[in-house]
Amino acid sequence: MNTGTLMGLITLILLVLFVGVVVWAYSGRRRRDFDEAARLPLDDERPAPPDPASGEPTFRPPAERDHPEDSR
Repeated sequence: MNTGTLMGLITLILLVLFVGVVVWAYSGRRRRDFDEAARLPLDDERPAPPDPASGEPTFRPPAERDHPEDSR
């Protein structure tokens, strides 16, 4: 087996692997998982800490929620 044949086999294996990943990613069974993952940056699930005086959650603007050291 010479170098050209070996490189051709490696290319063929990588092409089949790539096609397999593309088919897996675009399959209908994975759509719900990928839609859920696409919404993750938009979801804000961290609740604000309660106000010590009233016990009610305090409102924090988005800048303070994400980067408290940058909000001045």
